[in-house]
Formats: sequence, structure tokens, C-alpha cells
Amino acid sequence: MLETLLIRSRAVPPEQPRRRGATTLEPGQDRFGVLKAILAAVPWLQVGLGATVVLLAALVPWGTDRLLTAMDQQILAVDVQGQFVGDSRVAVERAAGAWIGKSYFSTDLADIKAALEQRPWVESAAVKRVWPGRLVIDIREKKPLAYWSDGRLVSRSGELFSPPNPEVAGRLPKLSGPDERVREVITMARSMSEQLYGYGLGFAGLALEARGAWTLTLANGIEVVLGRDKVEQRFDRFITVYENRLASRVDEVSRVDARYTNGIAVQWKADAAVAAPKS
Repeated sequence: MLETLLIRSRAVPPEQPRRRGATTLEPGQDRFGVLKAILAAVPWLQVGLGATVVLLAALVPWGTDRLLTAMDQQILAVDVQGQFVGDSRVAVERAAGAWIGKSYFSTDLADIKAALEQRPWVESAAVKRVWPGRLVIDIREKKPLAYWSDGRLVSRSGELFSPPNPEVAGRLPKLSGPDERVREVITMARSMSEQLYGYGLGFAGLALEARGAWTLTLANGIEVVLGRDKVEQRFDRFITVYENRLASRVDEVSRVDARYTNGIAVQWKADAAVAAPKS
């Protein structure tokens, strides 16, 4: 009897004391708790706002394209503005008329600008859309400064161009020289012209030869040979001699050679007439 009780008491493990505050969870309950903790940690407001922004960003181009497609129509008219001397408003309108009937929104205005600026007289073209269906084009023409070699014109910005009607530029000085030195010729011509004006002399032209020699032509027909070296000093010497000795006899002067070291050589019209061979 005593042995039986001892055996039974050994078979039953002693009861473990429970820890205060401890809770026993089943495996399924533990997984749901972790999931709830993760979901609680997600900033759902920020996520929602971010998703809304992404959705709107995706919809804006689509909506804009649909709106422009619905609003698009043909170019119906072209208005040309500007002051014209070499070109004409009618001719520019006719050239721009090639875009009438094209898409109002899809037409690239840069293409129209580039095409119009290929015209010889056009310095720049500004093109803008005016709703509904109209283009406004503002043309600025090149301002000719002088005639250049071979009947071309040189603009005030130093650009050489060959319009079909250079004569519309009217009376202008005549400049010549190698094309790659056009800006140098313009700079020299402007400097000389300003100084001549102060002495009551008109500027008619300036030529730069390929070998580098300069020849000035005055409005009264007098040629002033300046050569290749010390051109500014020789020009100043001519001005000094003109002011002191030639101003009173300017109508008799045909040609002046300023290539001398200490003076100039004057060819008189009478001498030129005597030296000319008889026919």
C-alpha cells in the first residue's frame, strides 16, 4: 500500500509555479499578433497620399493630351507684322501660308521660325499662337550697312548676304575685301568715317586687298592710298595735310598717296588729264 502511493507520487511531476503576468499563447494567436503589430506600424496616411500623388501624376499627361486633342483644330490664318524694305509682307505671308491647315497645337513653331529665317532679308522671325487658329509672325529685316564685293550686301551686324534685289538698299558706301575679314573692314570703315565727318568729308568706300593694302575713297571721289603698314598713322597724316593744305583745293585733287614716311603725294586732276593718252 505504501509502495503504491510512493510510485504514484513519483509519476506525477511537481506543479511549477506560475510567473506573475505571464500569458500562454497558442501558435495561431502569436502569428495574428505579429501581423497586427506590423499593420499598426505602417503610416497609412502617408501611403495613401503618396499613392494619390502617383495616380494624379500619371493621369495629368493623359488628361492634358485628351484635352488638347479635343481642343485642337487647324491653323486658319497667318498675320505678318514688321517693317519691310527688302522683302515684302505679301511674300512672307505667302511663304507662311504653307502652314495653314496644319494642327494648331502640334505644329512646331521652331520649324516655321527656321524656315522664314532662311529668306535673304530676314534677320529674325518671332512666331506665336493666338487662339483660336491664328499665327502671328513678327519679322525683323537685316539692316544693310554697305555694298560688298560681287554685288552682295553687308548688314550692320557684319553678316554678308545676297538678296535678289540689293539695289533697294539705296545709296550706301562700298566695302570690299576677303570675306573672312569683313568685320575688320567694317571696324576700320566706321573709325575713318567718324573722323572724316568731323572735317566735312564724306565716306564713300574702303577696300582691303588680298595682300593687305588699304585704299580709302571719299564722297568727293578722292582716293587715298594707305598701304599695308601703319594704316592709322598714315590716315592721320592725310587728315593733317588735308586740313592745312588741301581743304581749299579739294576740287582739284584726284588721288593721294599716304605711303610716304614724312608726307603724302598728291595727284591733281589737271595732271591726270595731261597724263591721259589721247584717243
